[in-house]
Amino acid sequence: MRKIVFLDVDGTLVDYHNRIPESAVIAIRKARENGHKVFVCTGRSRAEMQPELWEIGLDGMIGGNGSYVEYDNQVIMHQMLSEEDSKAIVDWLHERGLEFYLESNNGLFASENFKEAARPVMRQYALQKGKTAAEVEDMEAEDALHGLVYGEELYRNDLNKVSFILNSYQDHLDSATAFPNLKAGTWGGRGETALFGDLGVKDITKAHAIEVLLEHLQASQKDTIAFGDAKVDIPMLEYCDFGVSMGNGGPEILAVADMVTDDVEEDGIYNAFEKLGLI
Repeated sequence: MRKIVFLDVDGTLVDYHNRIPESAVIAIRKARENGHKVFVCTGRSRAEMQPELWEIGLDGMIGGNGSYVEYDNQVIMHQMLSEEDSKAIVDWLHERGLEFYLESNNGLFASENFKEAARPVMRQYALQKGKTAAEVEDMEAEDALHGLVYGEELYRNDLNKVSFILNSYQDHLDSATAFPNLKAGTWGGRGETALFGDLGVKDITKAHAIEVLLEHLQASQKDTIAFGDAKVDIPMLEYCDFGVSMGNGGPEILAVADMVTDDVEEDGIYNAFEKLGLI
């Protein structure tokens, strides 16, 4: 039976230095040769998809944690923040003194002092994902956030979502109060530590986007397999017929997965594809 496979990117398909294990590339190519479809299903916007990811050979992507769906170079769905909400978020973050980046399919547009503020935060993110202090010593935000640009206009009409550095967890709680019409979330490292807050379109999830794609493909939910490593991936693991957590996953996703494979850096994708009979 041909399957439709959905792969989270960060911590699942790529490691915490933004590297793609060669074994994962081999697994995806073999699976597609066997007639299976493979999509990435990620929090990344399209601009964050480095060329190496497309060079693997993919059938398409779900981006922005479910706000964007692409199949065979065709946009199936794209739900963006309104221009009014986008401006209000930027003004609120400036007033609060929080550094941020705006996530668009056209790039990641950073606030004025994001580079300096993000340096220790992104290093902490990598540490919490299992890296050593020596490995992250020279890490910059650009090493983890592909497509990051500085000095561009921050009032925009093309945003999927906005991520901002948390000075405290209260910043996230206050963002949810300030923007009740939007979806407020957090993300961080191993153990789901909140380092960043984010704001996006309400009622958007990876699971909803998969449902939209399946309807377009006229495909069955029973033929789906999802891979992830974080709390944000749980809806897609629960929606798909079979859910796989990476060994480096947080405790929440490990608890709901049908299978736990190896760490992203220990051939987790390849080993699971093999066990599931995809290759």
